[in-house]
Amino acid sequence: MSQKKQINLALQGGGAHGAFTWGVLDRILEDDRLEVAAISGTSAGALNGAALKSGLLEGGASGAKAKLDWLWSEIGASDQTHLQSWMKGVTPGVVSHAVEASPFYQAMDVYSRMASPYNLGPLYSHPLRPIVEQLNFDEVCAKEGPDLFICATNVRSGKIRIFDHHDTNTDAILASGCLPTLFKAVEIFDPKTDRTEAYWDGGYMGNPALFPLFEPQFPSDMIIVNINPLHREDIPRKATEIHNRINEISFNGSLFRELRAIQFVHDLIASGKLTRGSMKDVLVHMIADDALMTQLSVATKSIPTPFVLAELKSAGRAAADGFLEAHFDDLGQRSSVDLRAMFE
Repeated sequence: MSQKKQINLALQGGGAHGAFTWGVLDRILEDDRLEVAAISGTSAGALNGAALKSGLLEGGASGAKAKLDWLWSEIGASDQTHLQSWMKGVTPGVVSHAVEASPFYQAMDVYSRMASPYNLGPLYSHPLRPIVEQLNFDEVCAKEGPDLFICATNVRSGKIRIFDHHDTNTDAILASGCLPTLFKAVEIFDPKTDRTEAYWDGGYMGNPALFPLFEPQFPSDMIIVNINPLHREDIPRKATEIHNRINEISFNGSLFRELRAIQFVHDLIASGKLTRGSMKDVLVHMIADDALMTQLSVATKSIPTPFVLAELKSAGRAAADGFLEAHFDDLGQRSSVDLRAMFE
């Protein structure tokens, strides 16, 4: 059997729409030609990355698939076979917009814009904490298996903080997905500042952070699993659509900056201005489904809906399958993303 191709995974955040990444990983784990060397994740990407690593150490690819299934069943996914008959023909977009129009979501949205999560006082609790606490952090933080990097944003300094096997825990994962309008800042001690720091969602500074994957011990191939649409043809007009697009642009902004840096280094190497090997020449690949993501409303990011989660997983599997069929031979050879065209 030929040697496995090693890849790095860069997993975006996007709330419950991270179920798309669940599907991508589920399909990648079925390909025994691939080996995951390192993972960088933000928000839902951090959750997926932690479950992936823990599962790999527990039981290889099948263990990782089972761990991801467990994670998303805890978040809200369920067996959809009993829904297929009467929901046939219904699209995830229809369901997502129905959730957005519901009185519950409308009330939650208004409250989040007028009040702070700190107003809840002793009633406040983080809905994901009981789930994250069930992860085996001896596995998540093990030196064995793929390296895992989790990104959060320091509230005071506005700087990025990367958690790795030394300091990843429940709070680090919750900090990575801490949207400040919904959750209290997560407070974690930082040995570099010698004080307890407050953290918000890592997507503000890295969605996901790519630079930890530039280290020389990691392979050149980086597969970015993109959840937030890069392009939307329709101009947002409703308030929720405007706020959603603002968030998508800001959360993709940090990714674009790092991709521009990759292209800049690649151009310097190609022109001979940099000696090949003096800096990492990263090969960039992307798995996404913007056509689906642009159909969904912001509501199903924060309200996990079983039907939408199942459809997202299915879409993720299909997107990964299409990528492997079209670009497996590119791995180790060339980027399958035209970064210059993306920026133009």
